[in-house]
Amino acid sequence: MTDKTTSRRGFLHAISAGSVGGAVLGRAQALDAAITGAIGGLHFRADDASAVRRLKEQYFLSRDLIYLNHASIGTAPRPVVDAHAGYLALCESHPSLYVWGSVWREVTERIRAQAAALLRCAADDLAITHNTTEGFNILAHGLPLGAGDEILFSSINHSGAAVPWDVLARDRGFSVRRFDFPVDRGAELTTEEVVALHVDAIRPETRVLVFPHVDNMIGLRHPLKEIAAAAKARGVEFVFVDGAQSVGMIPVDLSASDVDAYAMSPHKWLQSPKGLGLFYVSEALRPRLPRMWHKTAARGMDGTARDYEDYSTRAWPAVVALGDALDFQDALGEQEKNRRYESLWGRLLERVDAEPKLVWRSPREWTSSSVIMAVEVRGASAPSLGTELLDSVGGVVRAFGGSLNALRISPNLMTTEEELDRFMDALVARGV
Repeated sequence: MTDKTTSRRGFLHAISAGSVGGAVLGRAQALDAAITGAIGGLHFRADDASAVRRLKEQYFLSRDLIYLNHASIGTAPRPVVDAHAGYLALCESHPSLYVWGSVWREVTERIRAQAAALLRCAADDLAITHNTTEGFNILAHGLPLGAGDEILFSSINHSGAAVPWDVLARDRGFSVRRFDFPVDRGAELTTEEVVALHVDAIRPETRVLVFPHVDNMIGLRHPLKEIAAAAKARGVEFVFVDGAQSVGMIPVDLSASDVDAYAMSPHKWLQSPKGLGLFYVSEALRPRLPRMWHKTAARGMDGTARDYEDYSTRAWPAVVALGDALDFQDALGEQEKNRRYESLWGRLLERVDAEPKLVWRSPREWTSSSVIMAVEVRGASAPSLGTELLDSVGGVVRAFGGSLNALRISPNLMTTEEELDRFMDALVARGV
């Protein structure tokens, strides 16, 4: 964690320059010291069991649960929760200053730059929104589409990235088409096959292609640059990506991706406060994509992605606490995080392969996989198993029925090997 990525120092600078009393500044300084101390003491190492246990103590997760559902909704660590609560208290101590003043906005620009560095894009390309779905609503509402234009995505596209197009198609006259993604072949698909699945589905009328960076069913890493380049070579005009399951878990390089927009929810793998989103809009797309919200007159717009967050009152404490979430993840270290996630993935794959009654339904190579992993129990209903495991051992997972019929298991860095093994033992015991 470096000075340039620490939003709290920017916050203290901004608050000390404002018209606040000594008591308010003192509370801010005390909050900064407590959070800095907590984050600075992590010393995380992927292969150190004591470091993992120490990390686990930084969360409020109930000890009655084996929480393996981070792909649905993440959990913020104590320092981030404490920061958020502290900023809320400060905000309420002088509401007109902190809601309408410039303090939060100054710090938000530091956080925008911090998030942009993580995503490897320009700060001007990044809006701080409310969630992934908001980003796709901005795209669906604003993109100049009409009769004869087609939106294309696969059957594993998340509803947040799909429903806006479905609903608006009726009013705008464009069409939406889904192609079947072979989730039953998830364990064997190659990168070339994943690209081909998307490109082969393109028709002359396809103007927009939407796909997830990491899907929320089997955890497949879609090859971002390869799909985007191949789709545009086939005549697709716009490529939009759902990044809800990627940012914070795997490296993201938007500058080299050739995608036009990328929407994400940092509450999952960046573990920020809920109700925040990040929305990348390329410089080339912005002149063609109007705002969905209107609070500022058109002449007040600056042509950057900030135009897409033209709100009035907003939850500034949560936005500022996003900076603390970024600091927390930065302190863990990208390399150690990658090592830990790969280790958890490998341990679960090894357990599944050792049990004849279990079937691994996710990619079998780490470079095309993630810690979103689908496991089938032969002859058993996944939705029923999910309920049984919650009741018996407190196992929290996502169950998919249908052709996948698998439990989606999504641990996080603080998940211990003992927890994972206890859950798998319970799962095997319920197999037929």
